[in-house]
Amino acid sequence: MSTQFPAGPLLSKIQSPADLRKLPADQLPAVCQELRQYIIDHVSVNGGHFGASLGVTELTVALHYVFNTPDDQLVWDVGHQAYGHKILTGRQPVFHTNRLFGGISGFPKRSESKYDAFGVGHSSTSISAALGMAVASRYKKEFNRQHIAVIGDGSMTAGMAFEAMNHAGDIPNNMLIILNDNCMAIDPNVGALKEYLTDITTSHTYNKVKDDVWNLLGKMSTFGKSAQEIVSKIENGLKATLLKQSNLFESLNLRYFGPIDGHDVDNLATILRDLKDIPGPKILHCITTKGKGYSLAEKDQTLWHAPGKFDKITGEIHKKTFDNPQPPKYQEVFGNTLLELAEKNEKIMGVTPAMPSGSSMNIMMRAMPERAFDVGIAEQHAVTFSAGLATQGLTVFCNIYSSFMQRGYDQVIHDVCIQKLPVIFCLDRAGLAGADGATHHGNLDLAYMRCIPNMIVAAPRNEQELRNMMFTAQLDSFKDLGMAMSIRYPRGEGVMPVWRTDFEQLEIGKGQQVLAGKQVAVLSIGHIGNEAEKACHLLREQGLEPALFDMRFVKPLDEALLHDVFKTYPSVITVEDASIVGGFGSAIAEFMVDNRYTNQLIRLGIPDSLIEHGEQAELYHLCGIDSVGIAQKIAELYQAKPAQKAVHTVAH
Repeated sequence: MSTQFPAGPLLSKIQSPADLRKLPADQLPAVCQELRQYIIDHVSVNGGHFGASLGVTELTVALHYVFNTPDDQLVWDVGHQAYGHKILTGRQPVFHTNRLFGGISGFPKRSESKYDAFGVGHSSTSISAALGMAVASRYKKEFNRQHIAVIGDGSMTAGMAFEAMNHAGDIPNNMLIILNDNCMAIDPNVGALKEYLTDITTSHTYNKVKDDVWNLLGKMSTFGKSAQEIVSKIENGLKATLLKQSNLFESLNLRYFGPIDGHDVDNLATILRDLKDIPGPKILHCITTKGKGYSLAEKDQTLWHAPGKFDKITGEIHKKTFDNPQPPKYQEVFGNTLLELAEKNEKIMGVTPAMPSGSSMNIMMRAMPERAFDVGIAEQHAVTFSAGLATQGLTVFCNIYSSFMQRGYDQVIHDVCIQKLPVIFCLDRAGLAGADGATHHGNLDLAYMRCIPNMIVAAPRNEQELRNMMFTAQLDSFKDLGMAMSIRYPRGEGVMPVWRTDFEQLEIGKGQQVLAGKQVAVLSIGHIGNEAEKACHLLREQGLEPALFDMRFVKPLDEALLHDVFKTYPSVITVEDASIVGGFGSAIAEFMVDNRYTNQLIRLGIPDSLIEHGEQAELYHLCGIDSVGIAQKIAELYQAKPAQKAVHTVAH
């Protein structure tokens, strides 16, 4: 149950940015203080992303104070920075429902508010989107309209951001890019760009540019000269100083300003107001601290990215306590198993795009830093980098969240599977990911992976199966197949408190019977099979005996097992925590049609719609794939008229 806290005296009067703009500038620091406290109050008891929004509090206030939003269009990158934005744009009364089932989204969402100019859950899209808006406004002769892209929290490391900047510098547009430079994604930023930005922030040359340019901008109204003269003067000043030191952004024809203190709201407002009068694409480099204003979040920015519920006074993060040993998270099983395998197999390498702590790749990174790599928010590069490693005989575990894997799909096809490289893709957060909502649900991977040639598609039902799939994939006998492998598993806990079992090689494409039964066969894939097993046990209490089969592999299917199932059971039901369109159930339907079986087939899975945010259990129930929903469907099959005897004809 969510808790609502009162807003401060200034914040309580701000129902829209228009209300904010009525305040005198000297009250902006107080607004920032109240806004920051409002975020701390609510996230501490309701959960959600924390450090990122605290870090842009002053920037958020300054942007809405200076620009005429929503007519001026503000695009947030990595949308978990936007809590303050939501609170200032009319959603203060419902902010306590943030990320809860039926509540507001934790990310900008066009259907939620006219102030959310562009929906975002993945990173590095803001510059492209804002550029498209700027070009459209120019085409429609809306020359006074401003377009602002706020990019940061690691998203500048992705190639798409550079593609957009390259284009922005080549066409007429009026766009302001704000680089929120906090040296962090969820984990610390990596790569040469991080070092480059650090050099800028410590360079005497650039600090001189900052002082000279801002002093000049501050005198714009004093000179009484035309805007063209002022802009020319600024440009000449930039050339005179920047030629002394190369600037990446200037080389892309983006006027660079900064770096400046991203927590000085007064100076931010002054600078943003002046930048409105400078035409063309430009970038403002702001230095911020993730978690600003909450000392513990400033000190441990990874932990406090999304800490869950906590005591805002003591900083104690609330964790569930149990009397009995609990199953580990699948992420922990992956990370520890990978290190265990790597200690025995020197060819194993690990790759992840900016998710080392979330995926538990950091376990191997700490123990073997030369064999495990965080490549930044760059899924395409992660896949092709893995392919390059694999060409040299190395065994690569590439761990990417299922939803993020979609960004590297072309590389999976062209750089891995066409070349028959045995890269092992471990797809974390598969299925219904929970409170992050539609942008983060990993419900499409079974469909998009199983249609690729030279790809094995698997999903473990428990921790033991995950370990055995990983063990099997790193064996030389697997590499000899010349195929890649996708192993998908959900966010959160498994089902086995005692999970460190001995490794066992699995036969590729072989399923197993979990429960014997009569009349109805339940075919499950992956962790959702545990819900199917609960459903079967519930029905046994009612005298019904459905059989349950854990298929383990969607591609290749266990055809021998399926022939036995379709010959034995008049009714078959499939269960998956994945899209009902094109996924596991579709594969079974194809098998049934290709082999001319006429059994009754029911498919359960995630429907062909966008599932919103909520707890996983709530979303399972919504989709009818929790134990109760599955049991209900199975019972309906028993109550229906029995299907006619199955007919088996092998298609030629």
